Amino acid sequence: MNDGLSVWGPLEKLIWRDVLIIASVLLVARLLILAMQWQLRRTAEVVRPHRRLVILRIVPIARLLIRAAAIVATVPLLVEPTVPNILALSAGLGLALAYTLKDYGSSVVAGLVTVLENTYQPGDWIEVGGAYGEVKSIAGRAVHLVTADDTEVIVPHSRLWSTSIFNASSGHRSLLCIANFYLHPDHDASAVRERLKAVAISSSYREPESSVTVITLEKPWGTHYRVKAYVKESREQFLFITDLTIRGKDMLREMRIRFAQAPYAETGAS
Repeated sequence: MNDGLSVWGPLEKLIWRDVLIIASVLLVARLLILAMQWQLRRTAEVVRPHRRLVILRIVPIARLLIRAAAIVATVPLLVEPTVPNILALSAGLGLALAYTLKDYGSSVVAGLVTVLENTYQPGDWIEVGGAYGEVKSIAGRAVHLVTADDTEVIVPHSRLWSTSIFNASSGHRSLLCIANFYLHPDHDASAVRERLKAVAISSSYREPESSVTVITLEKPWGTHYRVKAYVKESREQFLFITDLTIRGKDMLREMRIRFAQAPYAETGAS
């Protein structure tokens, strides 16, 4: 019994000096993380656009390294760093995570996997469980998204084990945008296709030298056109789609092409 308790012997011998050192290390680590995040995000906004995502990628890695350094610095004050003690401490922490912090531990492990495998990174546009937005930060337990409506969505990393994650940008500045047009079936489809392609090519939001594709689908109610093109900057994707939609509709009106109209739903009091 005494041998089993010997691992925690140093805890009983802690003095106020050790407690203050541990608290100081944790406080300094926290301040370093906050300062690092502020400085890197500030730098990412002023450098050239193609370097922004590279700098943002450093944030979760640096946070992980700072926390690891803080743990390495404080553990010797709590437990004598011998092999039996370290093994016993690791086993105890493992049991604690398994039984009392199962969900939290799963999220932490998934967050570690996310950082190491680069599943997504700050600046990426991802969709998880129906929430689509830009990754603002990757914390220890969850990823923070900001949607196009400026709503923050916090998604636990543990969703990685059971939910499909759609990454629209995957570390790149640009991403594919799609503008939809629904037209009356009686028209010159070849001419419309070429004119819609020209509209996309001439947009100031389009990624230079990227391809433009127009997909045509015939439906019972009309013809569906999908204009697919890459935006220059992922943050401008909705402006790009808006630009394609407005200028595309103006062009179709000039061609005197009618738009498809779905049957109105019958509504009325019963």
